[in-house]
Amino acid sequence: MRNVIRVKAVNRVAQPHVPPFVNGHTGRRSTALAAAVVVAALAAPAPAVAQPASDALAEYERLSREAERLHEEHLEAQEELAAKRGELDRATADLTEAARLGETARADEEAFRGRVDLLTEATFQGARLDGLSALLVSGSQQDFLNRMSALGVLAADSEEALGRLSAAVDSAELARTGARDAQQRAAAATGEAERLVAELAERESAAQRQVSDARAHYRSLSAADKATLAAPGDTSAVAVPAGAAGAALRFALDQRGEPYVFGSNGPDSWDCSSLTQAAYRAAGVSIPRTTYTQATVGRAVSRAEVQPGDLIIYYAGQSHVAMAVDGVRAVHASTEGVPVKIADIDSIGPISTIRRVVG
Repeated sequence: MRNVIRVKAVNRVAQPHVPPFVNGHTGRRSTALAAAVVVAALAAPAPAVAQPASDALAEYERLSREAERLHEEHLEAQEELAAKRGELDRATADLTEAARLGETARADEEAFRGRVDLLTEATFQGARLDGLSALLVSGSQQDFLNRMSALGVLAADSEEALGRLSAAVDSAELARTGARDAQQRAAAATGEAERLVAELAERESAAQRQVSDARAHYRSLSAADKATLAAPGDTSAVAVPAGAAGAALRFALDQRGEPYVFGSNGPDSWDCSSLTQAAYRAAGVSIPRTTYTQATVGRAVSRAEVQPGDLIIYYAGQSHVAMAVDGVRAVHASTEGVPVKIADIDSIGPISTIRRVVG
C-alpha cells in the first residue's frame, strides 16, 4: 500500500516567500507582508554598480554553501567534545572504583599477612605442623588423633591464609594497574576536551562570520533574485512506500515550504541535517545530527540504486544532505531564503555518497 503526501493548506505558490533575517532567525510573515517587501524592493533605486542576477545568485549560493560547511563542522566539534567528556566521566568513574578496590585489597593483604606471619613465626620457633611431630609427643592413641585433627586445622588455616594473601596481593596490583590506566585515560580525555573546547570556539566564530556574510549578501539581492530563491518547487502530492523509509520521506515532504535557518532543529524551520534526522526520528529510527556522521549510517548504495528515503550526501566535504523522493528527485533544506523543497537529485550538487538507512 502506498501513501499519498499532500501539501499543507497554505498555498505558497501564489506569492514568493521572502524570509526576513532578524537577529539571526528566519520567521514567517503574512502573504501581504511578503508582497509588500517585494514591491518595496522593486521600487527602490538601483545601486550604481550591480552584479548580473546570475552572478549575484551564484555568489550567494557559494557563501551559503561555505556557511553550511562551517556550521556542520561546528556541530561535529560539539559532538566530539561531548564524546570526550563522556570518556573523561568513564575514566574518572574507573579511577574511583580502582581506588576503592585498592583500599579493599590492601586491607585484605594486611589482615592475611598477619595470619601468615604468626604461623611462620610459630614454625621458626620449633612448631612442627606434621604427623610425625604429633606421634612423637602424643601420650595415647586418642591424644594422637586429637593432635592430628588440630594440625589439620592449622595446616588448612595456613593454606587458606597464604591463598588469600596471594589473592589480595594480586588484587592490589590489579587495582594499582587499573588506577594508572584510568589516570592516563582521564588525563588524555581532559587534554583532548580542552583542545576541542578551543577548537569549538574557533569553529563557532568562523561559522557565525560566514553566516553573517551570507545574510548580508542575501539582503543585497534584488527582489527578482529573492523570488527565484523562494520558488516553492514541486508541491504536488507524492506517493511514498510503506515502512520506515516511507514514513521518514512523508515527514520530510510535509515540511515543504518551511524556511531554512542555519543551525535550526525545527519544528518550523530546519537546516539540511536536522530535517533528515527529524524525518527518521518520526519514523522511529535514530540517526546522527551532522552530515558527516549521517554519511556513515546504514549502507552505501549506487546512484542507479537510489530509492525513496535514501540519504544523499553532497560535496567532497560531505557538508549537505538531501532525502531521495524517487530515483530522480530529492527533498532538502537548501539554504536561508530557500524553503524546504523538491529538487532534481543531480542539480543539488556533486554527490559524495548515498546511504540506505533501513532495508
